[in-house]
Amino acid sequence: MPNNLSVSADIAVSGMKAQAERLRIISENMANADSVSVTPGEDPYRRQVVSFKNYIDRETGVQMVKVDKVVADKSPFEKKYAPNHPGADAEGYISLPNVNPLVEMMDMKEAQRSYEANLNVMRTARSMNSQVLDILK
Repeated sequence: MPNNLSVSADIAVSGMKAQAERLRIISENMANADSVSVTPGEDPYRRQVVSFKNYIDRETGVQMVKVDKVVADKSPFEKKYAPNHPGADAEGYISLPNVNPLVEMMDMKEAQRSYEANLNVMRTARSMNSQVLDILK
């Protein structure tokens, strides 16, 4: 069985991986914030949302975290009057993606802080492990 310090680092790494995946999804949302359909009646880009899941690692017996699923945000699309746009419907409206850049920036900051916290846990565990090895020499 691995020691507690290496297990702590493993838990932190699982958190970092989950937040890195969350950041990837946020990046996709931001990149598509202005993507509209050029075909009338077709939906624009739909915001994606990440949900996490804890699980028991069989090797260590501790709880870890991972991305459970990435699902589409079901909030409605905003309409904008643009009668000359190729994707406009019969009334002259286009549907805009349900991505709010301000919300995405807040989510990105939260993911960054969580990633950094897990990185600090991993660094501390590695440093403590190194100190133990130095004492045992």
